[in-house]
Amino acid sequence: MNKKRMLTVASLGLAQLMIGQVANAQTQDSLQLKDVVISATKNDQKQSQTGKVVTIISREVLDRSNGKSLPDLLNEQAGIIISGGNSNQGKDKSIFFRGSGSGYTLVLIDGIIQNDPSSISGTFDLRLFSIDQIDHIEILKGGQSTIYGSDAVAGVINIVTKKGGPKGNTIYGVASAGSFETYKGTIGLNGGVEDFSYNINYTHFKTDGISEAVAPVGSTAMFDKDGFKTDGLNANFGIKLDKHFSVNPFLRYFYGDYKIDEGAFADGLPTNNSILKQFSAGFNSEYKFNTGKITLNYSHESNSNDVKSSYAGFPSNFLNFGKLNVVDLFYNQKLGNKLDLLVGIDNRKMKLVTDTKNPTTNIFAAYGSLFLHDLSIFNLEVGGRYNKHDQYGENYTYSVTPSINIIKEVKLFGTVSTAFKVPTLNMLFGQYGANLDLKPEKSQNYEAGVNLNIDEEAFTLRITGFKRDLTDAIVYTTGYINQGNQKYKGFEIEPAAKFSVFNINGYYAFVEGNTGTTNFLIRRPKHTFGINAGAQATSNLYASVNFRYFGKRFDTNFISYLDEEMPSYNLLNAYVEYALAKKRVKVFFDAKNILNKKYTEIIGYNTPGFNFNTGVSFNIR
Repeated sequence: MNKKRMLTVASLGLAQLMIGQVANAQTQDSLQLKDVVISATKNDQKQSQTGKVVTIISREVLDRSNGKSLPDLLNEQAGIIISGGNSNQGKDKSIFFRGSGSGYTLVLIDGIIQNDPSSISGTFDLRLFSIDQIDHIEILKGGQSTIYGSDAVAGVINIVTKKGGPKGNTIYGVASAGSFETYKGTIGLNGGVEDFSYNINYTHFKTDGISEAVAPVGSTAMFDKDGFKTDGLNANFGIKLDKHFSVNPFLRYFYGDYKIDEGAFADGLPTNNSILKQFSAGFNSEYKFNTGKITLNYSHESNSNDVKSSYAGFPSNFLNFGKLNVVDLFYNQKLGNKLDLLVGIDNRKMKLVTDTKNPTTNIFAAYGSLFLHDLSIFNLEVGGRYNKHDQYGENYTYSVTPSINIIKEVKLFGTVSTAFKVPTLNMLFGQYGANLDLKPEKSQNYEAGVNLNIDEEAFTLRITGFKRDLTDAIVYTTGYINQGNQKYKGFEIEPAAKFSVFNINGYYAFVEGNTGTTNFLIRRPKHTFGINAGAQATSNLYASVNFRYFGKRFDTNFISYLDEEMPSYNLLNAYVEYALAKKRVKVFFDAKNILNKKYTEIIGYNTPGFNFNTGVSFNIR
């Protein structure tokens, strides 16, 4: 099926937006629902009770995103830019959150810290997790180190996986195919009996892709395609030992084989590849009593990246391997109807395995917060954290988050906090430029805004301004050093409305920064804009259109190694879904087109223009 036919199919689907009338239409993007409980705060707060800036990507949104990857979905959120998110699917992805560089956003899975000690920045690889394995996503913006420690400088992304279903067994899955010989399949089984539940799913994803590198101007060389294949297994179990005590073990394994090029304008040998593996296992356990609960989380994680390259004509093989063990024990206690207490301790042990040495670091922390809520019109959260690292010593963080519900429809909120990021194992002990005298990077964060909620969320508007000052930033010169300060500031406007069968929401985000050496941000535009319009055209038919604008930004020319200003570009996405068999089976079509793409000849990396995915999802009991 060619491009014109694909566009025709999409147009016909969208033309049906006006068919029928169905109340309570669902949104393709995330609305800020005031009564949604946020587990990532570790206090199970409602959005109406906290001054934190929270975005929930709901189960409905995920179910209507079958043609997308996790980086695609996060790239649609205000304040988040996924570097490489619109390039070849196999290319590595980095989270740039509110102007921050890679490594300043902490990723959690079911509230447990994810970190890759084998990588330079220590970040979790977004390519290894399929959205088909996710129930919903919680995004906490701003510094969250008081609760989660290192890396939670710009924000936290909590991925909540699918859990066991109702009694009996349910088979569910997704099968799809798309452009560039792309195929994905997910099969899962969940259910439960009394006091036991389970969810097990497996995803296989494969694509031929496109060439990651662009041939230089004037060259007639034919670069080979850089595809990839991934496999992911996710298993969750719930065991209720009695009415107070439950244990929830989990097991996850991800494998990715990515073809890679030598770099900008440079094709690689067909044997060039990067093989990523991640294994994690652990449990979440809770003991509940009348006015509180005790939670213990444990996770063991191992990561490896085996890179085969022929850079500069010299074949080489690099193997990076790291381990992470996390223990987090915390206690929640209600001190009356309006005051909650959270206290906890956690320990994070990281290990880097190399050919010559196996260094480790350990960071221990004690933290606590008081949550005053629903006191007339006032809510307040105050917290602090003590950290002890076995290399650099001690540091502290704090946060103060007030909010005021002036009237039912208007809430003012703000936060003053500090956050930090520890030097990674590669920075302390690695082969290139290691420095054992490195201190943690520290930030001072400010945030304030207003949230409007009119006619029971028929219209909502959130406006947020933020400022972040980072000190002791770690940079690489002749080696890693703490050098200089970095400053970021910006604001986000997020309106949403729903009426009749329609939902429409959008955002405008502005960010600017000074990295100490430049007064601009690499790969992070000052201006981004997005709008999504969806309609439940009939009880079975849903359709939406998503448009995003990415403004001018700077990137590095990999021929001259000078920073050059890149032109703006637009991204258009269309989605159509039709439900069958009492809505247990859905067929979908998702298409994406990058418009005004003019910069590949400068940067040297390819970006696909039009691409699509079509398939079926099912849920059978």
